[in-house]
Amino acid sequence: MSHSDPADDDLPEAPVRIDHRALRPDTLRRLVEEFVTRDGTDYGEVEAPLEARVTAALAGLDRGEVVIAYDPATSSATIVFARDAPPELT
Repeated sequence: MSHSDPADDDLPEAPVRIDHRALRPDTLRRLVEEFVTRDGTDYGEVEAPLEARVTAALAGLDRGEVVIAYDPATSSATIVFARDAPPELT
C-alpha cells in the first residue's frame, strides 16, 4: 500500500494550457480584455480601439500565437505569448 506525503499537497503544480474554445464566451472576453489592456502593451503609433485589439487577440488564440495558462497554485488564468510560454504550454 502506497501513501502519499501530505507535504506534496502543498507543492504548486505546473501551469497548464487551457483551450480557449472550452471557456464560456464571457469568461474568455474578460481574459482577452485584461490581456489587451495590460500596461506596456504596444499597438504602434496609433492606439487601436478595444474591440479591434480583442478581435486580434482572439485571432491570435486561434492561430496559437497566444495561449491561456492556468496556474493551479494561484487559481488564476492569464494569456501569454506562445513564444514566451514554457514548453509545456505550447
